[in-house]
Amino acid sequence: MASRLGDTIFALVHLGLLLAIVVYAAVLLFRGEFARGGLIFAVLAVYYVLILHKAVRREIARKRGSRRT
Repeated sequence: MASRLGDTIFALVHLGLLLAIVVYAAVLLFRGEFARGGLIFAVLAVYYVLILHKAVRREIARKRGSRRT
């Protein structure tokens, strides 16, 4: 049980940090700092594609499979 709780806490902290970075980039874009805000969004997009996309698709498939049983 501790491992699941630790995984959940890690995921929530990670999600919170990602959302904070997105908000920061949006604020930069709103203030007119297009180069810096755009760079942050571009790096986040590359991070999602290279790191997170495969795991997200696998988790969606796992949830759909467990719902059918």
